[in-house]
Amino acid sequence: MLKKLTVSNFRSFERDFVFDLSDVNGYEFNKECIKNGLVNNALVYGHNGVGKSNLGLAIFDLVGHLTDNNVYVELYRPYLNALNGGSLAHFEFEFVFGSDHVKYEYKKDDVRITLFERFEINGKELARIDRYASTKATINFIGAETLNNELTNLSLSLLKYIKSNSQLEDNVENQVFYKFYEFVNSMLFFRSLQQNVYLGLETGRKGVQDDIISKGNVKDLEKFLKKAGVECDLTIAREIDKDVIAFNFRGKTIPFFQIASSGTQSLAMFYYWLQRIREQSKVQFVFIDEFDAFYHHELSALIVEELKKTGIQFILTSHNTSIITNDLLRPDCYFLMTKDRIRSLSRSTPKELREAHNIEKMYKAGSFDVG
Repeated sequence: MLKKLTVSNFRSFERDFVFDLSDVNGYEFNKECIKNGLVNNALVYGHNGVGKSNLGLAIFDLVGHLTDNNVYVELYRPYLNALNGGSLAHFEFEFVFGSDHVKYEYKKDDVRITLFERFEINGKELARIDRYASTKATINFIGAETLNNELTNLSLSLLKYIKSNSQLEDNVENQVFYKFYEFVNSMLFFRSLQQNVYLGLETGRKGVQDDIISKGNVKDLEKFLKKAGVECDLTIAREIDKDVIAFNFRGKTIPFFQIASSGTQSLAMFYYWLQRIREQSKVQFVFIDEFDAFYHHELSALIVEELKKTGIQFILTSHNTSIITNDLLRPDCYFLMTKDRIRSLSRSTPKELREAHNIEKMYKAGSFDVG
């Protein structure tokens, strides 16, 4: 699980920006929102332009150099912060896997170029390279002793090199390393908008409706839409030279994506990814940017509940204050973000927040310090 991110000189983050998911309170309600002492379900709020999308891009930056999974490089342009003046963006991640703690620090000047890396498990340094000082790497993994430690290819991550070119001994540290890599490989970022933009998880994909049809899930999509309040009868129709999802109006079919509302199309896109999220071996972490851009507030709450059922760690960004409620999550799972910092509702007020509090009303009344 992701525990903490510290990032600086990356896009909108000029100085150290810290997102700490380990700063939890001992609330006795919605305990399923916390797992292994970390926030498992998080909603991030903030005004337009504070960097909520960039927070997701910062988390998923490591996917670009550690895996072969999908990365839209154009989303990372420009890469460095315009005000910082430094030549490198600095990332520091902390993860928890059971009782083991992983720390991965790196510096880059581009999404594909990693110039410094340091990897630790439980405080023990297992890999390090500083290409500004030398192209020689320090590799302390048991089973990687014969690897050439000279890395001149700037686009090749040290960790990816070790993972791809060694048969590590089956010991506790190496098992944690593989768990870390499995987690990164199963991270998913997407935007719940009309364009299916995603990062991570897969190296290739089908279109939304092609995928739903091929999996035989058209009727399951219909069931999901009905649960969301969209009454419909879905079927498969032939359109020119391919099968498409269609609305069935007493035998007359009209292609789904021709007449479905923006919200309904967004729901279909969410369902496309929900299929993968439900397969826990495929997805362990998901970040959905503007997850409810086209949703009614009741539907937004339904989406959060559906994600909670999967048990995976997720982070959502939103402007919808109606779902700031203790019925859904808890105060240490709602985060308020400004350009300089992010912290939970429970850390944004000196008041003791209780389950009976109307935290949306408190938020609108200015009870939480977001300055």
